[in-house]
Amino acid sequence: MRDLLIQLNLLPGVGTTRLEGLVRAFESLAAFRRASVEDLTTLGLPAEEAESLLAEARMRPVEEEKDRAEAAGLVLVTREDAAYPLPLREVKGAPPVLYQRGEWHPDPDLPAIAVVGTRKPTPYGRQVAQRLGRELAGAGIAVVSGMARGVDGVAHRGALEAQGRTVAVLGCGLDRCYPPEHRALMDAITGSGAVLSEFPMGCPPFAANFPRRNRIISGLVRGVVVVEAAERSGSLITARLGLEQGREVFAVPGPITSPYSRGTHALLRQGARLLGGVEDIFEELNLESAGGETEVPLGEEERMVLEHLGLDPVSVDRLVGKTGLPADRLASVLALLEMKDRVRDVGGGRVVGLG
Repeated sequence: MRDLLIQLNLLPGVGTTRLEGLVRAFESLAAFRRASVEDLTTLGLPAEEAESLLAEARMRPVEEEKDRAEAAGLVLVTREDAAYPLPLREVKGAPPVLYQRGEWHPDPDLPAIAVVGTRKPTPYGRQVAQRLGRELAGAGIAVVSGMARGVDGVAHRGALEAQGRTVAVLGCGLDRCYPPEHRALMDAITGSGAVLSEFPMGCPPFAANFPRRNRIISGLVRGVVVVEAAERSGSLITARLGLEQGREVFAVPGPITSPYSRGTHALLRQGARLLGGVEDIFEELNLESAGGETEVPLGEEERMVLEHLGLDPVSVDRLVGKTGLPADRLASVLALLEMKDRVRDVGGGRVVGLG
């Protein structure tokens, strides 16, 4: 059965429904290889498609694929294997095969969390993604993302800073690196977790691959955090898939002046949980940290703003004058400080410092 799943995964045009029908009909690779065009047409395939499918199987034998994967240092995990992630196994349309580089054994007591977002984050978005990656990994929770430019890559790096576990899911074959400038990041992720893909060796990063990649990201985790997202961001697909799979979805609020807040604010209007810090994730999912407290560093602008804050409320307009920061930039800094539990909005356009 393992080899049959690997073989069917190599064949273009074999979706979930067709794959399940072929598995039920043949049950082993040997039985599938004995199949004729007539055998496949009795399963409902048009004769032309059946002939093409069998020709593709002859051109891409499973033995060759396994040799290529082994030479690249990859492990093939099928849904028949005990190592196949349990949360993903329960997802409708879960991939029959995962290509894996590195090691990752999901811990049911400390489940994974996805951190995703735009490829063009603001400085605020980068800071939030880095902090979330670092604090989640520091708490012993695996950080899952797509290794894309922007929020994904920053979240992975935050997890690596905490020397924690992180998992990347790619939209191409694992003998490739996409984006290419993330080669060093891919190697680092492999050393502290794993890089996964359902796509065969040599598969390019086609645009159509990424929604499929996103369903794996959301399928592996208990919760999905969207940091920043435009209105049509791919990270919103991950959030939607997470909801369909019964995952909790969290959205990070941002400045209303930023186009990258529109997606997250739309999620909040649709019922996503507002994320003010990792403690919200622990509370919502009934998790306990497996790590110690992680000190959250402050940036230069954050320290400057805190110098002008105490227990007495200060208006945001006055802070603009005292700090010299533009209003939209100050809003981003205050939002980040609020996530770090260093300031509190007391209403009326006023904030207080919390030390």
